[in-house]
Amino acid sequence: MIKFTIPGATQAQERPKFSRAGKGVKAVDPPKSRAYKEVVKLVAWQNKPQALIVAPLKLEVDVYIVPPKKYHTKPKQALIASGELRPTTKPDLDNLVKGIKDGCSKIIWHDDAQIVEMVVRKFYDMQPRAEVRIETIKSIGLLLV
Repeated sequence: MIKFTIPGATQAQERPKFSRAGKGVKAVDPPKSRAYKEVVKLVAWQNKPQALIVAPLKLEVDVYIVPPKKYHTKPKQALIASGELRPTTKPDLDNLVKGIKDGCSKIIWHDDAQIVEMVVRKFYDMQPRAEVRIETIKSIGLLLV
């Protein structure tokens, strides 16, 4: 199992910008998404295995978001601490985990397609971060790389 924490606010994957490139179209990550993926790559590089994982994977990500000021009261903080008050606003979970998956590709695992099981959760906390756990899953079958 590989565990690591990505410090700071998790950046949701933004829609790419498209531009013409010769006869084709080129997709470019927006600056915020690109910068966040660079942070993820740095942390992933510091926690990478000796060789790229090519087995099926289970990915667990807990995203911690700073609560809005209206939740900074003692009763609301108690609900946050107990896990009863959780973020139900944007960004969506799938957009939050996309930058983490992209940032870990070719550093920890070969391709995102290897992720066969995923648990992603959002919580409030005064220290924004993403806690990542990666585990290989024993599987019978062919693995095409």
